[in-house]
Order: sequence, then C-alpha cells, then structure tokens
Amino acid sequence: MTFAPKTWVVGEVVSAATMNTEIRDQFNSMFAAWTTYTPTWTGATTNPVLGNGVITGRYIKVGRTCTASIQLTTGSTTTYGSGAYSFGVPFIAASATVAYIGAARLSGTDTWLGHILLGQGATVGTLTFSATATNTRGANMAAAVPETLAAGALLRATVTYQTAT
Repeated sequence: MTFAPKTWVVGEVVSAATMNTEIRDQFNSMFAAWTTYTPTWTGATTNPVLGNGVITGRYIKVGRTCTASIQLTTGSTTTYGSGAYSFGVPFIAASATVAYIGAARLSGTDTWLGHILLGQGATVGTLTFSATATNTRGANMAAAVPETLAAGALLRATVTYQTAT
C-alpha cells in the first residue's frame, strides 16, 4: 500500500476515522494477504507463448518495499521463443543506485539454482543460472539455458525491491 501520512497541526482534534486511516489501516496492510498479478514473460529475440502452461505472480507491498514471487509451469503447447527471458514485476523499481537480486529455482530435467536481477527503474527481472551442467558461469535463462525447457518445467523466483512510487 502506498500511503502519504497526514500532516498534523497544533490543536487539531483527532477523530476515530482519522486514527483508523492513519494508524489501523496502515498497520493492517502489513499483515494483509498477498495480491495476485499476471507477470509478463518475454524473450529478447522472440517471445515465448504460454499455450496451456500457467504463469502466476503474487506480491505484497508495504510502503515502497515490494516482495514479488513468480511461478511458471510450462505446458505441452508452450513454445519457448528465443533470447534471454524477462519476467514482469508488479511495480517499477526505484531508480536508485542499486540493482535488486532475488532467488530463483528451475526444476526441469535437473534442478537449477539461480537468481533474478531487477535493475534500476526496471519493470522486468532477468534470471541467471549456470550456463550448462559443465559450465557453471552464469548465463541468462533462455529456451536452452540452463537446459532445454520442456512441458512440466517449473520456475519459481522471488525478489524484494524498492518501488519507484
């Protein structure tokens, strides 16, 4: 929840409604259920097509701090496009002097541990895994990196970042 606190003035009479808005509602938002959203999934050269796969996202925002999670399960009619993949986040990242890094896991033929990177002012994150089983240098996730994706592949990624607003 984005919120601008009230500026109080000397002698102001505080009402129950004002207290609820200024204190109770803000406090409750920190314990609210996460909100669902549908992340975008794009490829740098050609976009993948979800087909009968499923992509879901959930986030919670407290002030300007957002934690977002993405889950992608590929299906038998999913096509994988080409080029490095990007996944949409629910809010634009702040144009601060840092990039934000979160955790990622891909379960396909093998299980791959990686990370999601969200740059300054970004609306999408890129995922990096080991390039291959024999090349452990990082490479951006694509249709054949870190392995050739197939139906049933499961990707999970979570990142916490400062939002622009």
